[in-house]
Amino acid sequence: MARTILVWALVLAAGAFALQWLEYQYVARRVSWEVYVGLIGAAFAAGGVWVGWRLSLRSAPGPFARNAAAQASLGLTGQEMKVLERLAAGQSNKEIARTLGLSPNTVKTHLANLFAKLEVARRTQAVGKARDLQLIP
Repeated sequence: MARTILVWALVLAAGAFALQWLEYQYVARRVSWEVYVGLIGAAFAAGGVWVGWRLSLRSAPGPFARNAAAQASLGLTGQEMKVLERLAAGQSNKEIARTLGLSPNTVKTHLANLFAKLEVARRTQAVGKARDLQLIP
């Protein structure tokens, strides 16, 4: 991230230097504003093409591999993992219960156990920590 910021800072500094070097006041009187708009548009188009090219070079991540060691060390059961996956999908307690064929109270119990084992207090924290531990994709 710092490298990207540094690169763009250098680009902006180079642009500012170029404007100063060309004595902007003199050039602004000689050239119409349409030329400036065209130059700025061309610069942004070139930057967009460059960014798109850089982003397309990134390789796709490999298949997800669950961290079985973390699952075992936390003592997460298979049913708790299913509830965690549905939680990450954004389902409500009732939707999780309906999907897994459980009662809503059982889902609440599983969620309470998950929160205790993951040492979190909220659903979003549970999903975030589970992703950090590579328990869910």
